Amino acid sequence: MSKARRAAGSGFGELFRTKSIEQSIQDTEEPDRKLKRSLSALDLTVFGIGVVIGTGIFVLTGAVAKDTAGPSVAIAFAVSGAVCALAALCYAEFASTVPVAGSAYTFSYASLGEFPAWIIGWDLMLEMALATAVVSVGWSGYVRSLMDTAGWDLPTFLQGSAASDGFGFDLLAAVLVLALTAILLLGMKLSARVTALVVAIKVTVVLIVIVAGAFLIDAGNYSPFVPEAKGNLGGSGFDAPLIQLIFGYAPTNFGVQGIFTAASVVFFAFIGFDIVATAAEETRNPQRDMPRGILGSLFICTVLYVAVAIVVTGMQNYTRLTVDAPLADAFKATGHPWFAGVISFGAAIGLTTVCMILLLGQTRVFFAMSRDGLLPRFFSKVHPRFATPYRSTLLLGLVVAVLAGFTSIEELASLVNIGTLFAFALVALAVIILRRTRPDLPRSFRAPWVPLLPAASIAASTWLMLNLSAETWLRFAVWMAAGVVLYFSYGRARSRMHTDARR
Repeated sequence: MSKARRAAGSGFGELFRTKSIEQSIQDTEEPDRKLKRSLSALDLTVFGIGVVIGTGIFVLTGAVAKDTAGPSVAIAFAVSGAVCALAALCYAEFASTVPVAGSAYTFSYASLGEFPAWIIGWDLMLEMALATAVVSVGWSGYVRSLMDTAGWDLPTFLQGSAASDGFGFDLLAAVLVLALTAILLLGMKLSARVTALVVAIKVTVVLIVIVAGAFLIDAGNYSPFVPEAKGNLGGSGFDAPLIQLIFGYAPTNFGVQGIFTAASVVFFAFIGFDIVATAAEETRNPQRDMPRGILGSLFICTVLYVAVAIVVTGMQNYTRLTVDAPLADAFKATGHPWFAGVISFGAAIGLTTVCMILLLGQTRVFFAMSRDGLLPRFFSKVHPRFATPYRSTLLLGLVVAVLAGFTSIEELASLVNIGTLFAFALVALAVIILRRTRPDLPRSFRAPWVPLLPAASIAASTWLMLNLSAETWLRFAVWMAAGVVLYFSYGRARSRMHTDARR
């Protein structure tokens, strides 16, 4: 028995017992629960781009420019990219130091303790399940639109609950999730190859849009680059941002302050790069490749977002941009409707990798929690041929397929945002703690300016969380409360740290 497990305390102290880095790494060699290392830095970078670049690049850029920041939305993307970089540096240090599946869950177990690790694992389960379902429903909408153009119509009851007054099941969304589940079951390398192909197609579409749009820019549309401040984004009651209810502060539209308001909105277009860390255990050289994959994908996505923002606000005055399809409509307004079809194609095909990588991240977090005994160990068995956690992948694929098919969950999408920001803050805190408790730990990549940089990441994440609505906070609290009940009724007593300590 390891010293870490013998040292696990009892009573209240058990909640904050930590799992040593050495033990976490040792557990990756456990028979029947060992994942295959097959990924390179390029694979990880492609995963990051694949999950971050989705329909938002074609929609969110113009929508935020019209309503919040004008042409200065390009600056807002740069600001959001910088905020994400703070978190990315923390993730890069941890993922290269602790190359174990589970991402923020595993990092928290090594530094904050078992109960905080459970909380963040439970949080990530919600974040990724809802994100996968939301994106698959969006993909279904794009495909139905293409089918309508071709004269093919699905029955209304198979288009989802939003399209049907009575029973509704989104068949296309469910089929997509099940198909991606099958790919994940067949091996990580196959998943990487499929992702690389789809990412190549959608990045090509983005580059075509940027290059073609650059020739249609009218410099007059950039004036004023920072429109005069006006109005505010505040709501009332549970619809109001939490910061407004607590401090009376209501974010404003436009002006310099509008840039930062826009940054808090477009920040969510970057969500997903952190999922790269869940594949640390399946990376051939995680000490070298994890930082490259996380930081490289974030840098490329930031450049693409800023470029698209500059193009769309230069093609058409921000006041005339549409909200639903601003980039496509900007091309139509300049006499190039063909590009609208290219954009719809890029958005539809791009969403497939977003779904797959989100589902991948969720299965790896579930797998790590199962291997630690906090969830049934039955689900941490890997397939003897494909070396994938097939039981947890199949279970979660079925659950998310049902969720996507039956539930109208657009109103729950903001839970994805608060869950991600919560994970960012905890990982940054974990970096500070582990630097103090394990200064001797070999670190192939070290985040700079610790503790100042992690502290800035915590502050930025907290600020963006406070800008979310009180209703989102309430739903998040309900999910967390359910997680606490499950931990004390099941996970705490069955944790391997708990059972080993009593042998």
